[in-house]
Amino acid sequence: MQQNRNNSMLLKCGAAALAALQVFAGIPQPAFAEDHDGARSADMQTRTPIKHVIVIIGENRSFDHVFATYVPRGDQHVDNLLSRGIVNANGTPGPNYWMAEQKQAVDTAADGYRVSPGQKTAYATLPAPLAGGPTVPYISSLAEAKAVETGLPNDQYYTYLTTGGTGLTHGTPDTRIPNVNSLPPGPFQITPGIPYDAYAASPVHRFYQMWQQLDCDASKATNRNPSGCAADLFPWVEITVGAGKNGKPQPVPFTEESTGEGSASMGFYNVQQGDAPYLKYLADNYALSDNYHQAATGGTGMNHIEIGTGDALWFSDGNGHPAVPPSNQLVASGTANAGIVDEIENPNAAPGTNNWYTEDGYGGGSAGSPSYGGGSYSNCSDPNAPGATAVLDYMHALPYRVDPKCEAGHYYLLNNYNPGYFGDGSNAYTDTNNHNSVFTVPPSTVRNIGDALLAKNVSFKYYGDQWNLYKNDPYYQNPADIYCNICNFLSYSTSIMTNPAVRDAHIADTVDLYTDIQNGTLPAVSYVKPSGLVDGHPASSKLDLFEGFVKKIVDGVQANRELWESTAIFVTFDEGGGYYDSGYVQPVDFFGDGTRVPLIVVSAHTRPGHISHVYSDHVSLLKFIERNWDLQPLTGRSRDNLPNPKTSWNNPYVPTNGPAIGDLFGMFDFGGDDGSR
Repeated sequence: MQQNRNNSMLLKCGAAALAALQVFAGIPQPAFAEDHDGARSADMQTRTPIKHVIVIIGENRSFDHVFATYVPRGDQHVDNLLSRGIVNANGTPGPNYWMAEQKQAVDTAADGYRVSPGQKTAYATLPAPLAGGPTVPYISSLAEAKAVETGLPNDQYYTYLTTGGTGLTHGTPDTRIPNVNSLPPGPFQITPGIPYDAYAASPVHRFYQMWQQLDCDASKATNRNPSGCAADLFPWVEITVGAGKNGKPQPVPFTEESTGEGSASMGFYNVQQGDAPYLKYLADNYALSDNYHQAATGGTGMNHIEIGTGDALWFSDGNGHPAVPPSNQLVASGTANAGIVDEIENPNAAPGTNNWYTEDGYGGGSAGSPSYGGGSYSNCSDPNAPGATAVLDYMHALPYRVDPKCEAGHYYLLNNYNPGYFGDGSNAYTDTNNHNSVFTVPPSTVRNIGDALLAKNVSFKYYGDQWNLYKNDPYYQNPADIYCNICNFLSYSTSIMTNPAVRDAHIADTVDLYTDIQNGTLPAVSYVKPSGLVDGHPASSKLDLFEGFVKKIVDGVQANRELWESTAIFVTFDEGGGYYDSGYVQPVDFFGDGTRVPLIVVSAHTRPGHISHVYSDHVSLLKFIERNWDLQPLTGRSRDNLPNPKTSWNNPYVPTNGPAIGDLFGMFDFGGDDGSR
C-alpha cells in the first residue's frame, strides 16, 4: 500500500500491515501537575477571541496540485496555474504554458551533486506518468471500512474506501490518462481520465531530490523571484533517482520507467470541474493562503518535526550529545536485523550514471531481515559533506543572508526514520525485537511546542488516528494498524515520552477528539493526524477521503456553538508530495523551505473567501500559537524567531526582509482587534 511512501518497515504504517491491507505511517524535562483549574485559566488568557486551535495535517499535496484552477470570490486574487496563464480553466495548456516547461539535465559523478544541474534541455513530451496505488481497493466492503476507520462523517465517505482501484499494473504507463505517452512538457489535468475518486501514483518527496526539482540558481534571481528557483526538473528527478535505492546499483537496463513514477509530479486537479469539492467549499467560505509552504524540502517525518519544533532533529547518543550515525558498519548484531548500513546521505551520482544517488533511501531490510542502506543524515556543517556543499554554496550566493543553522558535528535527519520512542514510552532505538527497524532516531532533546505549553500551563493534545491500536502494536503486526508513527513529533522527545503522566495526558486517539469536541472539553491546542487510510496521501489514500476526515471535525465543532465561536481550525498538508508548484520558494535555512501547500483557516473569525498572500510555512503555526498565548520562541535557533514579512507595494509574495515568515494573524478578522490586547 505505501511502498512509494517509505519502503521500510514501520515508516508510516509498516510493510506487513500494508501488505495485509492489500488483501482485506539537552532540555530539562518540564514539571507536570494535574492543575485543571490552572490550565483552564491559562487557556483563556489569549490575545484574540481564539481559545482553541485545531491543526489538521493531511498528506502530500502541493497548492497548484489542488487549487490550480481556483477562482476566488469578489476582488480577491490567487496565484496559481490559472491566474498565471499556465493553464486554462478547462485544464488545457494556457498562453503562458512555457513558464512551467519541464527539462532534463545532466549530473554525473564527475560533477558531484548540484542543486542546479547542467546541460538542461526541454522535454518535447513528458515521460509517461506511471500507475500507482492498488489495482483493487484496499477495503472490500462498507462494513469493513467502518470496522477499521472512525474518521469519516457518513456512508458516502466510507464508501470511498471501497472504490478507486487502478485496474493497472503498478509502474506501467497510466493509460487512464488520455495521450499518456504524448503529454506536453508541463502540468496536466489528472481528471477525468483518472477519476477524482481513484488512486494514483505518488511522486518522490525527499530532501536532496526536492532541491534539484526546484533547480535553484542564485545567478538567476530576479525581483519577483529572488531565490532564482525555476522549478523545472520535477520529472527528471523522478525518472533518474526517484525515492532512492539504499546504495544499490542502478538497475540494468535503466529506463524512464525504472523508478516506477514517470511524470506523476506534474498532475493537478480542477476544482472548476468538480474536483476537491469540500476543500473548495472551505476556501470559498473561510480563508485560504496562496503563499504557505512546507517547512522542509524533505518528506513527512521532517515536516512534522518542523511543525512541532521549528527545527530539525540530529543524531545523538540518546542523552543529548551529538554523535555520528552508523556508516558502512554492522548494526543489530546477533538479531535477524543484523546488517551493514550507511545512514549518511550521499546524493552524488554513482559512477556511470546520470543522477542515480550513491547512498539514499529509507533503509532496506530490517523488521526480521538483514538491514542495509538508509542514507538520510547529513552533517551540513562539513563543507565536504556530499550534497551539503551544493546547498550551502547556493545559499551563500543569495542576495540576502541565510543562516543555514548547521551546528558543528551534528548529523541532521533529512528524511523519514522512526521516532525514538514507542507509544508506551519505551526506547525504540535500543529495542532489539526482530520486528523492529534499525532505522530509528535516537531519543531527542530538541525542545518542542509541548514543552512550551506545559511550562505555561496551556492545555494541548496530539490526536493520532489509531493511536489506541498502535500503543499495543508497536511493530505493526495488526493489518488494521495504520497509525502514522513518524508524524507524531512528540514521539521523538525524551521530555514528553519518558514522563507517563505527560505522555498519557497529551497523546490521544482521534476517537477522543470527537468526544472532546462533543463534550466541550477540547484543549487549547490540538494537533490532529488521520490514519494512512484517510490522510489523502497519493497511492495509499485519496484526496476525497481526507476531505471527509476534515468535514467530520469541522461539522462537529460547528455543532457546538460556543466552541465554534472560539476555535480556529487550520487545515494543511505536511508537504507537497513531490508535486509541481509554480509559487515562490524562499530559502530560510539549510532545511527549507519547500513548495507551497494548501492552508485553509476555518473559523467564525475569518472573512469569507479571503486570500492571504503573506509568506508563511509550517513554523507559522508555532508563531500563531506563541503570539496568541504569549509564549516565547521555542529555542534561540528555532525558526519561530524569524520576523514577520515586509513586502513591496507591487509584490506581496516576496519578503523584502527575508528570511521571514508570517504568524497567520492576517488570515483572521477580529472586528477591529488585531490581537494586540
